[in-house]
Amino acid sequence: MTITSAPPLQAPASAQPSAFPAVWSLGLVAAAAWAGVGALTLLLPNQVEGFTEWVYTREFGLVALALAALLAAVALLAPLAGRAGRALQATLRPAGAWLVALALIFGAWELFTAKLAWLPTPFFAPPTALAEVYTDDWRRLGDSAFNSVKLLAFGVAWGASVGFLIGVAMGWSRLVGYWAHPVIRFLGPVPASALLPLAFFVFPSSYAAAIFLIALATGFPVAVLTWSGVAGVNRNYYDVARTMGASPLFLVLRVAIPAALPQVFVGLFMGLGGAFSILVTAEMMGVKSGLGWYLTWAQGWASYSNMYAALIVMAVVCSGLITLLFAVRDRVLSWQKGTVKW
Repeated sequence: MTITSAPPLQAPASAQPSAFPAVWSLGLVAAAAWAGVGALTLLLPNQVEGFTEWVYTREFGLVALALAALLAAVALLAPLAGRAGRALQATLRPAGAWLVALALIFGAWELFTAKLAWLPTPFFAPPTALAEVYTDDWRRLGDSAFNSVKLLAFGVAWGASVGFLIGVAMGWSRLVGYWAHPVIRFLGPVPASALLPLAFFVFPSSYAAAIFLIALATGFPVAVLTWSGVAGVNRNYYDVARTMGASPLFLVLRVAIPAALPQVFVGLFMGLGGAFSILVTAEMMGVKSGLGWYLTWAQGWASYSNMYAALIVMAVVCSGLITLLFAVRDRVLSWQKGTVKW
């Protein structure tokens, strides 16, 4: 006679733990915070300072209330909306603390400027004033952002290319390193902005001078870190490749450069930050279009709302370019996945 054991008891489906709590508590806090921002914006009257009358106040309040309603719906009803609702809640959950913080920041910003006028105008403006800039002056601001990105792309491309070639040559050839190393050490630490007067005098146009300065700010870190990466390649890699009949060109292209790529990308990240700084300085000095030029123009007209709007666009552009560079790095270095930690 065969004795079979009884199957283990299973808890009913309703008693099994769920991967998702029924209610997203931090989402409810964020919803309450944005509802408070909307109520504050709509119920408290604006303080008119001089000739300044803030616009889009009602629209901003309604947007805040709509965002509060959306967050409340996601926090309470998303688990009941199937896979799509749970996916939406899972996407927003990591940003829960930031959603609360942003509501507090925007609420305080609106309160201290438009509602109480504690911060003097025109130096400080409420968030609705920035919305007015984006809706009324979007063409000029967008054209300035496009020209800045184009100028930055030209300068970074030239600087990164030349710096990469110099770094590879210095790391591979002792003769090139002998002559180039002192020059890099002597001229490299000099800030590119210190060469502004000379560059604008030597080059035929301010645009060409700006490209040169951006390329200079990018090329130095790329050259130094590429040189460090190539020089630090394990010599055993070269020995193994040589025993298999590898030529010097193969050693450079297929051994030295791939092994040095993590260092190269560090140099690119450093160069991009320096290039963005010199970009704004060069545009303020002589370039006729760009975000730096826009800042100078706004400051000349005491239009500080336009200036703050341009600063936010600068931050978005710089953050976007860094994110794009991270994506390129992950794609190029996919074969080193798990070893690159930054």
